[in-house]
Amino acid sequence: MTLIHLLIDPFMDFGFMRRALVACLALSLSSAPLGVFLLLRRMSLVGDALSHAVLPGAAIGYLISGISLVAMGVGGFIAGLAVAVMSGWVSRQTPLKEDASFAGFYLGSLALGVTLVSLRGSSMDLLHVLFGSILAVDIHAMTMVGVITTFSMLALAAIYRALVVESFDPVFLRVSMGRWLMLVHALFLSLVVLNLVAGFQILGTLMSVGLMMLPAASARFWAKNLPHTLAIAMVIGMVASIVGLLWSYYASLPAGPAIVLSASLIFFLSILFGTRGGVLSTVRR
Repeated sequence: MTLIHLLIDPFMDFGFMRRALVACLALSLSSAPLGVFLLLRRMSLVGDALSHAVLPGAAIGYLISGISLVAMGVGGFIAGLAVAVMSGWVSRQTPLKEDASFAGFYLGSLALGVTLVSLRGSSMDLLHVLFGSILAVDIHAMTMVGVITTFSMLALAAIYRALVVESFDPVFLRVSMGRWLMLVHALFLSLVVLNLVAGFQILGTLMSVGLMMLPAASARFWAKNLPHTLAIAMVIGMVASIVGLLWSYYASLPAGPAIVLSASLIFFLSILFGTRGGVLSTVRR
């Protein structure tokens, strides 16, 4: 009974813990599948680049309206989408590859965002933007996360077949869809940016990609096909969210790093004990 109380008391006693839990569980439902497709498309580091690209827009929203969820969210989405569009344009118009152009833009975006927040805010405000704050999860944040999760899952279902084909046979999709391929790619990157914007309130701009990529990478070691990978990634994201929130509560840690550390621990255990390519299963065979 003592263990059960330790697990449920923080969520029973404090409203901010319940709100953070609901937001993290909802975010796991939409972010983890996007992470799986980023892995399949060999775009893992693109998610990291876009999470940094969100920062200048969020910082501009913060300078204009203070800690305003709507202003920071809209600014972050516009900035992330702008970096994605510019990186794609540079990769098409120059010999520079897309990953290199993303790297160039995200480094500049990160430096610009930190500078903008530092112009007006204190070091504590900067920490909240970079690493998130569990106290920032109010009813407005929950509503935004819920709307983004619902839209993301519906949009992902609509382009699911195209994403699967592009991940395994991009030449066939290019021939069959033609100009519609760019629309699918743009919508997919928009969904990634949207979910990063939803996650930065809890996890911060530096950590929001963790709940997207780590569960997806961990699921790779347990699943035998794509539907199983998507489902397991969602479950791992939820487990990491619960463990991370409890860890942050009892150890007085920031919620974002605690959740990402929990997901990293699951990733490490998956590497060792995963039934599909894990170290121990490979040695045993």
